Amino acid sequence: MPGLLRLIHPAPALTVIALSGALGLILAAQADVGPFTVRLGLTTLAVAGSQVLTGALNDWADRDRDRRVQSTKPIPSGATTPQAAFGVAVFGGALQLAVSVPLGPLALVLGAAASASAVAYNLWLSRTPLSVLPYLFSFGLLPLWVAAGVGVDLGRVGIAPLLVGPFAAAAHLANALRDFDADARIGSRNLAQVLGRRATFALAWGIAVAVGAGVGVALLIGDKAPWSELSLGLGAVGLAAVAQGIFGPRRLWAGMLAAAVCWTVAWALATG
Repeated sequence: MPGLLRLIHPAPALTVIALSGALGLILAAQADVGPFTVRLGLTTLAVAGSQVLTGALNDWADRDRDRRVQSTKPIPSGATTPQAAFGVAVFGGALQLAVSVPLGPLALVLGAAASASAVAYNLWLSRTPLSVLPYLFSFGLLPLWVAAGVGVDLGRVGIAPLLVGPFAAAAHLANALRDFDADARIGSRNLAQVLGRRATFALAWGIAVAVGAGVGVALLIGDKAPWSELSLGLGAVGLAAVAQGIFGPRRLWAGMLAAAVCWTVAWALATG
């Protein structure tokens, strides 16, 4: 069982699920559709299914690579088997599909598109210079998917894809830096390898800081409710968390996780 749990990459998966659930809760409350609804629960489950699919399929697709450079991962370590990993991935995809059908065609299509992009990353794009594109696309769709899932106007999150997509792309680059040496040993040609370590770090940090500045501007000019000092303060804390990442990829990665939480809460306060 621990091996199966590790397949889904629990830390980032739980972060995405929790933030998606929080976003859905905020949107439902703002739209007066009731903060705790069946649609919110199904939407959160759909996102969870997509995370299970993505994480398990990633380990299944990378099993030969991991045997060479990351032997402690679930499949090469013997904690689970490739067949079990593939089965978990199929279960995640089936769960997403099953709980998305009652949400209607828009939520179903947006979720399927986001997951299809992630599947393309796992099976092909992760080892190419286009590795960043699924992060831009899948995470850019995520706010729209959640809004459609809980049944609110997509206009409520109209600006979010312009911030979430680039932020996810920066997170991908920061994470790729943590695996830079291992990827170099196996001849990977992902975007980080093509750009080089220094350029990748500068790009990841620069995008993350730019997104933080964009969040600040969005908080100031948002017209759905008056902005508050607390929301701006949280926005500034998130920006500071990202800025301290200048001291290294691991600190940037941790700072981006903290910033994602701060900015989600700040947006909730600012938009009422």
